[in-house]
Amino acid sequence: MTALRPPFTLEIATAKVCAAEDAWNSRDPQRVSLAYSEDSEWRNRDRFLRGRDQIREFLTGKWELELDYRLTKSLWSFTDHRIAVRFQYEYHDARGQWFRAYGNELWEFDEDGLMRRREASINEVSISEHERKFHWPAPGPRPADDAGIPAVR
Repeated sequence: MTALRPPFTLEIATAKVCAAEDAWNSRDPQRVSLAYSEDSEWRNRDRFLRGRDQIREFLTGKWELELDYRLTKSLWSFTDHRIAVRFQYEYHDARGQWFRAYGNELWEFDEDGLMRRREASINEVSISEHERKFHWPAPGPRPADDAGIPAVR
């Protein structure tokens, strides 16, 4: 994702969001961590992380518990070096209980296009399997014909 550097245009910001979604849907902590600067700072709910090693460790644990994880992201807003996104994801736990998480992320990038700061606010609800919205094979990218999160009006 480093080719997508600030200052952001609508096209670049949208591409950053799509690239992030695809990486997270791979459920590969190493791949995801490479989008972040070596000293990246995260707030994820009540967890505070610093650096790629902590990010990889966090994501490894996340995807060991959040099975069949599927994520959609949508660009909310952007400036020269910041992007705000909305997201939703679904997963089930080891007992088979499904969940949907809703959230917002604030991203700040360095001059090379690596994310140096991520702040995520996330709320989660239990859902039944028939309430699921995201059905593509996991891991893997969201299919091009899947609308993802409805557009903001």
